[in-house]
Amino acid sequence: MILILLGPPGAGKGTQAARIKERYQIAHLSTGDMLRGAIAAGTEVGKQAKSVMDAGKLVSDDIIVRLVEERTSAADCAKGYLLDGFPRTVAQAEALDELLQRKGQKIDAVIEFAVDDDALIERISGRYSCATCGAGYHDRFQKPKQEGVCDNCGSTEFSRRSDDHADAVRTRLAAYHEQTAPLLPYYRDKDALKTVDGMGEIDAVTDQIFKEIDG
Repeated sequence: MILILLGPPGAGKGTQAARIKERYQIAHLSTGDMLRGAIAAGTEVGKQAKSVMDAGKLVSDDIIVRLVEERTSAADCAKGYLLDGFPRTVAQAEALDELLQRKGQKIDAVIEFAVDDDALIERISGRYSCATCGAGYHDRFQKPKQEGVCDNCGSTEFSRRSDDHADAVRTRLAAYHEQTAPLLPYYRDKDALKTVDGMGEIDAVTDQIFKEIDG
């Protein structure tokens, strides 16, 4: 089974990916993890990627596709895998199709997390965490029981990610929509695109995804 998750930052892909991995016993592959793994392992493509990144440049589609080919040949991908963060463009999608064709494989489903941008901005920009134990909170949806005190460890120190403020989230969403919009008709034409409500409750989204995958 080969699956692809499409959705902007904060849409809940990570949470759902963990559940998909557990249910179908397939590997969860993110571009960032694949890059870090190849670099740490010192593979040929990892060395090339590190050289490009050290020079402050973007890793090319060619290197990313070779990275995917290398990683998906590993033993833990024998039953299939879930791609998260790749492909990002039609050019990458076409390269992935060529790779899969060479291997005699195909994509089973592309799951799109449909989101409401304004609601997602509120969801992300309101997040903060305990600086001591990492417990997560939200200005509106998940406040500590006692204001200013972590429920988990009692710390009074909290922090926010620098890229979680509203303007930064809007920029990330705009980039996502610009890059990903052409992928939707691309996969819809291949009858592979499945859309779920990314703004729903976590369990409800999971149920939607499983229904789409299982048919």
